[in-house]
Amino acid sequence: MTPTIDTTFTQIRDLVSASPTAFHAAEEVARQLTLAGFTRLEETDEWHLGAGGYVVVRDGAVIAWVLPEHGAAAAPVHLVGAHTDSPGFRLKPTPASAREGWQTVGVEVYGGPLLNSWLDRDLRVGARLALADGSTALAHTADAVARIPQLAVHLDRGVNADGVKLDRQQHTRPIVGLETAGQLVDALAAAAKVDPADVVALDGFVVDAQAPARIGLEANLLASGRLDNLVSVHAGLRALMSATNPQGAIPMLAAFDHEEVGSASRTGAAGPFLEDVLARIRAGLGAELETVKRANAASWSISSDVGHAVHPNYPSHHDDEVRPHAGRGPILKINADQRYTTDAAGEALWHGLSQRAGVPVQRFVSRNSIPSGSTIGPISATRLGFRTVDVGIPILSMHSARELASLEDVLGLERVLREFLGQS
Repeated sequence: MTPTIDTTFTQIRDLVSASPTAFHAAEEVARQLTLAGFTRLEETDEWHLGAGGYVVVRDGAVIAWVLPEHGAAAAPVHLVGAHTDSPGFRLKPTPASAREGWQTVGVEVYGGPLLNSWLDRDLRVGARLALADGSTALAHTADAVARIPQLAVHLDRGVNADGVKLDRQQHTRPIVGLETAGQLVDALAAAAKVDPADVVALDGFVVDAQAPARIGLEANLLASGRLDNLVSVHAGLRALMSATNPQGAIPMLAAFDHEEVGSASRTGAAGPFLEDVLARIRAGLGAELETVKRANAASWSISSDVGHAVHPNYPSHHDDEVRPHAGRGPILKINADQRYTTDAAGEALWHGLSQRAGVPVQRFVSRNSIPSGSTIGPISATRLGFRTVDVGIPILSMHSARELASLEDVLGLERVLREFLGQS
C-alpha cells in the first residue's frame, strides 16, 4: 500500500499509543510483523531459516529481517537502525510514598528529558512486570493516573522572571492520588490480569497520557510524545513490511533499547544483540567466515533518529548556513567528530534513494559553539564495520514530554527507507 499522510498519522498514532515503554514498543513491532506473515523466533530455540520474514525480541529491543529465496548466505545486509526508548522518568523500587496527604511515586530521571515540559501534564504508567514463576507480563494504565504539579506562582513569585528551577530528586515526584489511594503496583497487576501478590519486581516508566494529534491550520503537524524515536521505528517497520521479495540484499530493521542512556546494555546498540542475530543467520545459512566478511564489507546501515529543525523563536541556536526546516524533507546528519557517521559516500547513497522516492533532502550540522548529540550510528558502525549514514526528520521540542514534527517529513522518511530496503 502506498503511504499517505492519513495512513502515516494513523499508524504512528497507534504505535505510540501502544508503546508506553521500550518493552511495549518491541512487542508491538513483533505483533505487527507477525500479522504480516513474519515468523517470530525465540533466542532459546534452534533456528531453521529459509526464505521469508523473521522477527526476534530481546526485552525492549527488536530485530526483524527478510531472507531472499536465493543467495542469502553471501548477501549483504541493508539495515535500518533506530531505538525504542525515550527520555522521561523510570519508577524507583518500591515507589509508593504518602507525603503531606498525597500518594506519590518515586522516579529516576531517564536520559535527558526537558524536565519542565513534564509539569502539569496528565501521565500514565507502563511497565514490564516480573512474576514469581519467572515469567513477565506487560501492563499499562489505560488512563492518566499521575501528574507532576508545578508550584503555584503565588508561592514562587520570581518564576516568570527567573525560570523554573527543578531539583531532580525533590520536585519531580508524580502524584497518583490522595494518601488513602491504592497501590500503583495493584493497578498495573490488574491491567495485566495477574495477581498483585505474584509481582516480584517491575520495570516501570511514567509517560505522557495524551494521544498523538494532528494540529496546525492544515492539520499537517504531528504533536506527540516519544517521537524520539518511535517515528523512526515506524518508518523502518513500514519499510520492512513492504520488502516482501528482496533481491540481492537482506533487508533488516534493528530497534535498540537504552540509546538515551548510552546504549551500553544487552539490548542497546553497543551490546551483542545484533551481532548475535547476524551470526546465527549466517551460520544457519552455511556461510563461511570469508563469505561473512565479504558480505559485511558490502553492507549498509541507515541510522535513523530525529534531529533539530530551525526553531523560529531561537534561530541563532542553529548553524548560519545549514538550516533544516520542518516540512522540507528528512535530514542528513553530519558531524566532524563522528557523533554522526555520515560521509560523502553516505550522502551519495541517501541522495540517490531520495531522488528515486521523490523526497527532498536537507542537511543538519551543529553550530561550533553548541555540542552535537549522537545516535546509534557510530556505535553500530564501530561494532559491525557496516558503512553507515545518519539520517532523521527535523523536529521541535526534542526530549520534551510532547514533541512537534511535520507529517510530510514522517511520510518522506518512510518512502526513502522503502527504497533502501527494496520495496516490492
